[in-house]
Amino acid sequence: MRTNGRGPGRHGTARTPDPHTGASPLRGRVAVVTGAGRGIGAALAAALAGAGARVALLGREEERLREVAAGLDVPTVCVEADVTDQAALDAAAGEAEERLGPADVVVANAGIAVSGPFRDTEAALWQRVVDVNLTGAANTARAFLPQLTRTRGYFLQIASTAAFGSAPMMSAYCASKAGAESFATALRCELEPDRIAVGIAYLHWTGTDMIGGIDDNPVLRALRAHQPRFARRVQSPERVAGLLTAGIVRRAPRVHAPPWLRWCQPLRPVFPALVAHVSRRELRRRSGAGFAAGSGLLGAGGLADWTALRPTADPRPGRPAD
Repeated sequence: MRTNGRGPGRHGTARTPDPHTGASPLRGRVAVVTGAGRGIGAALAAALAGAGARVALLGREEERLREVAAGLDVPTVCVEADVTDQAALDAAAGEAEERLGPADVVVANAGIAVSGPFRDTEAALWQRVVDVNLTGAANTARAFLPQLTRTRGYFLQIASTAAFGSAPMMSAYCASKAGAESFATALRCELEPDRIAVGIAYLHWTGTDMIGGIDDNPVLRALRAHQPRFARRVQSPERVAGLLTAGIVRRAPRVHAPPWLRWCQPLRPVFPALVAHVSRRELRRRSGAGFAAGSGLLGAGGLADWTALRPTADPRPGRPAD
């Protein structure tokens, strides 16, 4: 765990900027981000710090967390924690509150993905994706709800357009993100009487180390190629983090990154049929070995999580032998 030496300030989530000073409503507030060592999590920690928030960075790679925190000019605390471990998250919540104060904002961002045919994916690896992306989100909420209740805070669940229509070769990821969306929707209703707001963020193609692995799989590459040109555009993590931060300021029930995704919500019933049409055509064109190409964990973050869990395991689980 790492912290700087500055103490906590006022708490209670502000909703609008000060009309006289123009000060950020996040200034002096406490924000918690899971999966903060890389990609969107690291960019979001920086964006929240830029808005003046005190930031608690949680993740599996302590050195990465410290590198991110070193560039933030606000009070921070870094806690290495596995989101599937409720006791570890409870301890992390206690550390963060002790060092920074109770959380006003909690972002359940931690996530991993594996690509490849379901039948060839190790059962433990498939389960791990669901555990991190879905159960980890619930564990995060459970650990920080006492603090959010006191601050009347905001919980943001990072979901994905994977919740719109499930893609083959990504069954664990799509199932977990659809589940995370459903969990957050149910949680929103439960927490409304306590004046805790719950938001769901829908993300599309974002330039993290995970996306390169997706393009290695021919079926997933074809699915992306059949999207309109504007939908294939890859956003930077910094752009996504800015949109997420704006949504946090508004305590928005939904955040779309990119913004045009909001217009896709009414069309969600047709997406599964479209995905299935393209997928079947690609699967018929290739042998089992062909569409299994590019299988395995996606991104360095997922590999770090799997290695921490099983130090002697194959560092590229699910991939065919070289």
